[in-house]
Amino acid sequence: MKRRIDAPLSPLLAPKKRCDDSSSDESHVLPSRQDSSQNESQSDLEDHRPGFSVPSLSFDGQHTDGPTQTATFSLYNSVSKKLMAKMGYCEGKGLGKFNQGRKEIVEASTQRGRRGLGLTLQGFQKELNVNWQDEPEPSAVEKVEWFPECTTEIPDANELKDWMAVGPSKVNIEDETEFCTEDLLHTLLKCKTAFDDLDGEEMRRARTRSNPYETIRGAIFLNRAAMKMANINYCFDYMFTNPKDSQGRPLTKDREGELLYFGDICAGPGGFSEYVLWKRGWHAKGFGMTLKGPCDFKLEDFFAAPSELFEPYYGEGGVEGDGDITRPENVTAFRNFVLENTERRGLHFLMADGGFSVEGQENIQEILSKQLLLCQFLTALSTLRTGGHFVCKTFDLFTPFSVGLVYLLYLCFDRISLFKPVTSRPANSERYIVCRGLKPGSDAVREYMFKVNLRLNQLKNKDSDVIEVVPPHIMKEDTDFYQFMVNSNESLCAVQIKALAKIHAYVNDSNLSESRQADIRKECLKLWGVPDKARVTPASSDPKFKFYELIKNSDVEVFQCKVTPLKSTTLEKMRHILDHRCIVGGGEQIFLLALGKSQIYTWDGKMPLRWKKLENFKLELPRDTLLSVEIVQELKGEGKAQRRINAVHVMDALILNGTDVRDQHFNQRIQMAEKFVKAVSKPSRPDMNPIRVKEVYRLEEMDKIFVRLEMKMTKSSGRDPRLSYTGRDDRHFLPTGLYIIKTVNEPWTMAYSKNSKRKFFFNKMTNQSFYEMPPNSAASFQVCHSERLFWAWVEGVIVHDSQTRMDPEKLSKDDVLSFIHQNYQI
Repeated sequence: MKRRIDAPLSPLLAPKKRCDDSSSDESHVLPSRQDSSQNESQSDLEDHRPGFSVPSLSFDGQHTDGPTQTATFSLYNSVSKKLMAKMGYCEGKGLGKFNQGRKEIVEASTQRGRRGLGLTLQGFQKELNVNWQDEPEPSAVEKVEWFPECTTEIPDANELKDWMAVGPSKVNIEDETEFCTEDLLHTLLKCKTAFDDLDGEEMRRARTRSNPYETIRGAIFLNRAAMKMANINYCFDYMFTNPKDSQGRPLTKDREGELLYFGDICAGPGGFSEYVLWKRGWHAKGFGMTLKGPCDFKLEDFFAAPSELFEPYYGEGGVEGDGDITRPENVTAFRNFVLENTERRGLHFLMADGGFSVEGQENIQEILSKQLLLCQFLTALSTLRTGGHFVCKTFDLFTPFSVGLVYLLYLCFDRISLFKPVTSRPANSERYIVCRGLKPGSDAVREYMFKVNLRLNQLKNKDSDVIEVVPPHIMKEDTDFYQFMVNSNESLCAVQIKALAKIHAYVNDSNLSESRQADIRKECLKLWGVPDKARVTPASSDPKFKFYELIKNSDVEVFQCKVTPLKSTTLEKMRHILDHRCIVGGGEQIFLLALGKSQIYTWDGKMPLRWKKLENFKLELPRDTLLSVEIVQELKGEGKAQRRINAVHVMDALILNGTDVRDQHFNQRIQMAEKFVKAVSKPSRPDMNPIRVKEVYRLEEMDKIFVRLEMKMTKSSGRDPRLSYTGRDDRHFLPTGLYIIKTVNEPWTMAYSKNSKRKFFFNKMTNQSFYEMPPNSAASFQVCHSERLFWAWVEGVIVHDSQTRMDPEKLSKDDVLSFIHQNYQI
């Protein structure tokens, strides 16, 4: 297929001045260096000239010249002329008493924007010869097209080692016609260049009027990037907030307490993550890396979602790193951090939104951002789990280098798509690559991309550059990929040309406007499930008022129930052994209320109701959270080197970020609390106080607790060792006793069938029995809290072999274990 035209146009690069394509409400400008930081507004800077329009195109990809719309109208209509006549005006005579004064009507001002009075931009007002009026009717419905399924095997290291090609650095893009016709490419560059001398504000006003989707903006989120993610997520069947495997099965299993792990890179201020966390809440945990500085994550501006579930990490150095994704050390550090905190499995999906200012060099934005694009793709292959998904912002994809990167993803994922959502302004070159289902065996490609990045760093500020990562003949021989790539480039190019031409017309005629903007906005928000509301700062709440709001009509007396001491006289209360669980206590059981960030309050359950601010604690929790906890002093090490830190130990969950879990089974509440704590924990922040969920034991397995008890030397305890309980990690604390919690509701109880060798539920009133848990048999928080027992390990209670001072009036380990063994026989 011959795709070149032998009469190339003259170069159209290096305009004198470019106007950025950022909206007025998103004025963050990224550094002009090639770095990984980008905020949502940067996606609009990419062309530097806004996204503008296109020649009228036929389906074969060729353009046809058509007249640009010009509006002809009289400056003064008949009504104004009649009003002037009533005032005594006669044509050719002045308006004075004796017909003196000006004889002509004062002409309307022709000044445009901030131009000097009477200034005419000859180059700009020249016709573009693009018919933009045949553009399709705006609609909220979008079509997703996938590349054909790849049947080529992922190449191994031996094959990949010969694919990289180094050549002279490129400084123009006019000759990149391997994956787009020369006619289309040059028309696009011509349309962009038309805006070189136009004032940026004048262009932006025209762009705002011309784009039917412009007023969607950020809705309830901090910027337009969040709405782009909402748009993409909907169009791809929620594959990011509800990811599924190739068989349509969910990748996360909420019943098993698995979090949705996601990454957000090159993404400051964090609009993508705000949307995901708004959609998933505390069921998700995010890890982010972006360039430190003015375009960093702005978690304090997450008004719609709990930012406490998101953990920024900046590569080498952790929170002290620079976040530059082009540094190999940062990519490796981020990969290791993600794997360490996802049980070595990786992320369910990764989002990338990289961009930076290319003012004055918009035509070669693709060349300037090549390393950024590579490193985002590399990070995806480095952090995703098998079956994981990826979405990344790209710009023009004309060069063999860029298309080669797309081809590598085409090999590594089940399916890929190049998609321009309606929330992306049609006049810019932005589009998103969406990848579904990472295949196993992509390590060789990941290592190859890592080597390419090393080579790019070596060639910085030199005349040579990596110009290919996949030999063009390999991509062309894969005809399915090649033809789809060409068609995608040409169709997106045509859309952009038309949009640029439309803005051009709207600059020349200030009376033109899109009448459907408000209706389209409502249609889109409804389709994507986003409330049509203004973004507002969350109101601050009084803890007492918030507490009553959360518990609704519950009886406050439930919270005041005192624990029942476990004595020989109350031992019978735990006769149904299988109905109970036990927890090692380390302090006073209190209630904790979180109102967002570090606004955390505690109440001891005593009246009058007084919530106290949790002082001298560095901890952040999502708003609308109510927990039953202990504040425990954890110890690490022994003797003089021993370190102490106060920690929150969760004993039960009532409300988790607005989700009321009080009626769930105790086991489920604990499981959800563990999931919640995983989401809010910040492993990269050792300066923060830890929050953990208590270890829960079955009553019949109480023996396991005593194995974890040791006598250890502690600071300020003199020469006598103290009884210590060691938790799941290396930390230990001084136990105060054992909580025994009833988890089955009356009249139900649990028993063990010797015949079937299974546990079952038995109704003591109806004598019915079921293997599956019957409705209403799970004890709610109210039952668990009001009927809990506490076995205090005070002086005279023997729970460790080294203890000798036994008080016969108090229950010791042997007494309790004997009672359990008598009532639990298999």
